[in-house]
Formats: sequence, structure tokens, C-alpha cells
Amino acid sequence: MAKRISRQLNARLVRVKLFLCDVDGVLTDGMVVMGGEVESKRFNIRDGLGLKMLQGQGIKVGWVSRRPSGATTQRAEDLKIDFLVQSQSSKVQGIENILQKAGLDWPQVCYVGDDVVDLGVLKRAGVGVAVANGVSEAKAAADYVTKAGGGQGAVREAVELVLKAQGCWKKIVAEYSA
Repeated sequence: MAKRISRQLNARLVRVKLFLCDVDGVLTDGMVVMGGEVESKRFNIRDGLGLKMLQGQGIKVGWVSRRPSGATTQRAEDLKIDFLVQSQSSKVQGIENILQKAGLDWPQVCYVGDDVVDLGVLKRAGVGVAVANGVSEAKAAADYVTKAGGGQGAVREAVELVLKAQGCWKKIVAEYSA
């Protein structure tokens, strides 16, 4: 990840206390396999480890999806995600509810999205991130566009931005190197 970030963006990354993202197209490649009563999704294992790293540094994590899914619920429970919203209603309203529960404000949020349903959140978040294969509108609204696509490590890339800006990355690497 050799992409340089501005001092302004770095300063906003330092304030992040809540890392939120969309699911389909961000944590996954956007494909859903369905058959009978079973739905399955592919999640990137590095994204999951990155989210656990954030939690280890006291940063809450959450997923906000407009598409309820048992596979999403199962993965969120596996990772012990702090907040899971799966509702056809407004993502902005869902996040407002999370912010109220967490006692946080929009400038403390980093949000990763990929599509037009994420635009309201990308515009409000302290740091808005779009995945490389997101729609042009999401990329235009974002403060940062990942090199990786959704389901291909984009979330991990955004996680590392936060952890590096907050001075935690080297410590984490050292812990895993011991």
C-alpha cells in the first residue's frame, strides 16, 4: 500500500473510534450463491483479522447492510462484530442509532462502501472509503479509494490506514512477530 495520504486525511483517520462497512460488494465480492434454503458468501479472511485488530485497539466495528442474510449474521457472530444492522431502511438512520448507542459522532466514523446505497453515509463519515470496484458515484464521494476490490482485501487496506494513522500498526506487527 504505497499510496500516500494527505495530512488532512491522516488527521481524520486519527479520530476514528468506529469502523463501519457495507457487506455485499465490500466484505464480499458481491456474489451470492443460493440454492434451496441455503445462501453462502465468500468473506476475505484478512478482512476479518483486520477487524479483530481494530477491536484489539479499542475501535468498535460494525456492518450495515440493506440486505438481511443468514450468512452475514453467521460471519458477524463468528468475528464478534460490535454492531450489525441488516435492514431495508436508511443506512444513515441505522448508523445514527449505532452512534447514539456508542456515544460517538460522525467525525469518529470510518465507513467503507461500494454503491449508491452508501452515498449518504460516505458523505457524512469522518472518513469515507470506497472499494476499487465500487461504482463511480461512491468513489467520487469517498475520501479514499482502495487499490483492492470488495472481497479482495479492501477492508483490510482501510483497516491498516486507520491503524497506521493511529500509530498502532508497528506494535501489532511486533506482537504477531514474537
